[in-house]
Amino acid sequence: MNNFGTKAEIVLNHGHFQVKTPGDFVECSITGEKITLENLKYWNVELQEVYASPEVALNRYKELNGLNK
Repeated sequence: MNNFGTKAEIVLNHGHFQVKTPGDFVECSITGEKITLENLKYWNVELQEVYASPEVALNRYKELNGLNK
């Protein structure tokens, strides 16, 4: 089992994020999955949401833009 340590608080910007409160991970805004800061690659700046994978990010994009069937 992974020991993720403490949850970080971050501010998302275009192309980078700023650590507001130091920690080891953030939680995916959709799935709740823990994501280490080193592995954080997908987010939405406007909504300040982080995503665990490109699939989760794409599904959220489709949901937000009425593209889900």
